This record gives sequence, C-alpha cells and structure tokens, in this order.
Amino acid sequence: IETNGLFFGGFARCYEMTDLANNKMYAVKVIPQSRVSKPHQREKITNEIELHKSLQHKHVVKFSHHFEDQDNIYIFLELCSRKSLAHIWKARHTLTDPEVRYYLKQIISALKYLHNKGILHRDLKLGNFFVNENMDLRLGDFGLAAKLETVEQRKKTICGTPNYLAPEVLNRQGHGTESDVWSLGCVMYTLLCGNPPFETLDLKETYKCIKEVRYSLPQSLTPSAQKLISAVLQKDPSDRLTLDQILAHEYFTKSFTPEKLPPSSCVMVPELNPPSPAKKFFTKMAKSLFGKKSKAVEKTPCEEKDDISKLVSGMVKHSIGRQMSYKTMGGNEATSPTVQLASSGPLDTPAEEESRKSASRSFKGTVASSTDASRNPPCLSKTKPFIWVTKWVDYSNKYGFGYQLSNQNVGVLFNEGTHLSLCDQRRTVRYCLTNNKHFSFPVDALPEKLQNQKHIVDLMANYMEQNLMEGGDVNCEDQPPPSSSPLLLQWIKTDHALVMLFDNRTIQVNFYTDHTKIILCKTSDSSYLLTHISKERVSYSYPLNVLSKWGCSSELRQRLHYVVQLLQHYTNA
Repeated sequence: IETNGLFFGGFARCYEMTDLANNKMYAVKVIPQSRVSKPHQREKITNEIELHKSLQHKHVVKFSHHFEDQDNIYIFLELCSRKSLAHIWKARHTLTDPEVRYYLKQIISALKYLHNKGILHRDLKLGNFFVNENMDLRLGDFGLAAKLETVEQRKKTICGTPNYLAPEVLNRQGHGTESDVWSLGCVMYTLLCGNPPFETLDLKETYKCIKEVRYSLPQSLTPSAQKLISAVLQKDPSDRLTLDQILAHEYFTKSFTPEKLPPSSCVMVPELNPPSPAKKFFTKMAKSLFGKKSKAVEKTPCEEKDDISKLVSGMVKHSIGRQMSYKTMGGNEATSPTVQLASSGPLDTPAEEESRKSASRSFKGTVASSTDASRNPPCLSKTKPFIWVTKWVDYSNKYGFGYQLSNQNVGVLFNEGTHLSLCDQRRTVRYCLTNNKHFSFPVDALPEKLQNQKHIVDLMANYMEQNLMEGGDVNCEDQPPPSSSPLLLQWIKTDHALVMLFDNRTIQVNFYTDHTKIILCKTSDSSYLLTHISKERVSYSYPLNVLSKWGCSSELRQRLHYVVQLLQHYTNA
C-alpha cells in the first residue's frame, strides 16, 4: 500500500492510501492498538466498525473493509478527495444560499436514513461532512453514533462538538433525533454567517448562550433563512422542525437549488444561474423523447475556466517532467496588517477537472523541449494592458483583505464575503453582496449603511499608500482604464505564497521569501500570458504557448512547479 498525506482526528490518524494491486484509493483510519488497550476503548471501536459496516446510502461515506495487526487497526473508507465542508468553509468564510441548500438537502437525506434505522449521529459538524470528487456530500465519522433509545434509557453523556451541542444534551436530558436537527441548524448558520451561532471566547459562556438560546441573526441573511434557523434552534426539542418540515420550508421550496456545484466553489463563489422555465421544458421534453438530457454544444463557463489548467500543466510537463510532489495548502491566517508586496496577474481560476483529459490536445503539434532548459525564451518587450495587484494588506483578524490594483483602484474583500472597492480615482464606490449582486454609487451618494465599510477601505488604502512600495514594474503598451476593476473572489495563504483569484479569471501568486510573483492572465485575443516579476522587481512576460514549446530556466521552473501544485490541489487533478 502506498500512502499519501496525513491528517489527525481526535482518536486516530487518517491517510490517503492507494492499493498498488488495483490502483484503488481509500481514506484509511489508522488507530494505534495502544489507544484501545482498555475494554471500553476496544468496544467503542468495535461498535463504530459494526455500525458503519451496516450503512449503505449515497450520502454516507462508504465502508470498505478493515483489518488489524499488532500495531494498529486499519479501517478502509471511501476517499472523499475534496476533503470536507470545514475545508471549504475555511477557504470561503461564507457560502451562498443555493450552495447551502445543495449541501443541506444531502445532509438531510443521510440523516433521514440514519434516523429511520434508529441511529443518532451525535457529532454533526462541518468536519464530518465530506465532499467527493464529484462535489457530492458524504456524512462520515460514526465514532459517537448511537442507537436511538426511549427517553428514559437515553445516555446522559455530554458528547459532540461544543458549538453544535443542543440545550438538552448540555442539560443531560439525553440525545434524540431532535438534537441532530439542532446541530443541523448550527451548521446552516455557520455556513451562511461565517461563524457558529453560539461561539464565544469562553466555553462556559458558549454553553450559557446555548442553554438560553441566545444568538443573533445577521441582517445579511434572507428572511426565509432567518425563519428557518429560528424554527430549528428552538430550546424545547418538541418545538423544532422535523427533517421533512425543514425540506418543506419556504427556504427550500421557493428558491433555486443547483443540481451540481462546480469544484471551483471549494475556493470561490460559483456562478449559479437558476434554469429558465423554457430550459426546464425543453430538458423534460428531451428526456421524454430520448431518455436522457440533451447535451450542451457550447462551452460552459467552467470548461472555459479550466483551459488554464490544461495549458499550465502541459507547459510544466515540458519544463520539469513528472517531478512534482504533493503539498497540502493551508487556509487563511488571521494576521495584523502585513507590510509585504503583492502582485496579481490575470489567470483563469481552477475549475472542473474533467477537461484534463483533453490536456494533450492543447499541445498537439507543439515541439517538446528538453526538460533542462538553461534559460528562458525571449520575453515580450511590451504587453497588452492588464491589471494586477501592486500592494496588499491582510487585516482579516478584524475586517478583511485589502489590495491596490495597478490602475490605482483599491478594494477590500470583507470577512463576511461582501466586497467594496473605490474606482475612477476614488470617485465611484462598487459594492458586491455575498449573493454576487453588484451595485455602483457615486462616492458622495453612498448609502449610510455602507459608510462604515467605505471608512475601512479608506483606512487600508491610506495605509498601503503610506507604508508599502509598488510590487514591481510591468511593461504594458497602455495603462488599463480606471473604470476597469476586476473583483477579488478569493485569497488563500499557503505555507509559501499568497494566492489571489479574480472574477476576470486571473490568478496571482506572490512568494513570501523573495517577493517574486507569477501573474497568469487571459489576453484580449483569448491566448494566455505569463508574467514573472523577479526579486529585483523586474517583469518578464511570455505567451504560455512559447514557454510550452521552449521550456524555461530553473528559477522560473520552480515557481511554475508550485503554481501547478496549487492548480492540481484546487482541481484535485
């Protein structure tokens, strides 16, 4: 068995393993025998295995097999390669209503199955909702699961994750199906609001808030979301909605739920458009006539966005062969204002990976160069104008992430997911809600409720102007117009770099150690341009197809190596 990667749970270590006999991949829970030396510990694991083995449902992590040796117990489970909702939430902070409906429907489907079998999960939290390659949710981790008992026979043990515990569990009244429903309400709140409803800095205070059902509903929530959360987070278990009543609530019945989410939604707000009545009609007609949905002829936005991953993957194959090693990327770190430079460049965001199958077609006819090119090919003396980030400041411990573009526009992506930018030499304010609705105001006619956010943008803009130097020089034919202002969709901090993704399908990677930068963008003629800003702050721009053909120097090759790792990580290529 070949292992790759490792993460820790409370009782075990989990590995990604590949069976070399058939190349099948698993998530393997490895429990040291030393952890189950006592009878009650052994019984706990045995019960978990026997319970999980009995479950077969499309939204429950599949149990494969298990065995043990003198050192460990090994439990082989379905691999969910896109990790969990906890990872998605950490990267996104908040999700949109359609996404939350998408995930909640699948969670409820799994819960109804468990409850009908007389099983309580008792530890519903973001980290136990796993997401597979196809963006399907799987409920997992049955270490605390138990059979449903009568009220008198219910276990009075307090178990689960503090922020998601129901009042009756804290009051030692026992755990029933209603307690799982309470946790589901906490999950919904967390995904929409960015933090659990009863979270405080002190655990005793958190427990007090739960017992008193003391929490706030942000005005940013839709009325139907507020109503549903309120109907679920009821102190008396008998007053809470049932799972069927939740699905029948207007939050689900009167709004759009996507049939599928793009993989890019793991790190950025997806473009989700409700199907039109005409499209629904023709889809049903095609299904009735031909037994399946008609195929779309035109390229989808996700397929178009994935072109970049094909191009970069092909380019690096020519440049570095197959020497890449996998590195787990970290999430956002909350820090004080950072005096570091940031350059951003235009690149397509990572998206659905199925188009990787056609990667070879992108390079058909391209002459492969030696993998050990000693230097870069000639760079472009001038490039078409594009916008990149020249300065940035991470103030996410209080407000959000601020940045200045090369056309002097300034924006802040706030922690709760809204975005406000100052454009046209700070004469215009652009505002974007978490549901992707855009608004534009003259700066002297800004609504009162946006004044506080604008004040924060002004503070960050002044800080960057007074304390930070430009991130480098880029030789463009002309400067982009001030009115042109791409929107920052997501920023991610890894161990080695800052990554910024924009709505014009641009990606920028800033390396911490030497302040070098990689900017990838799609030009006006739909070709791709790579700009490398060296540690001397000098820029070099190359068409991607040129680098694909001739290779590049080791210095640039190392950075491209890392960019491809990022792309592979976020598309799970």
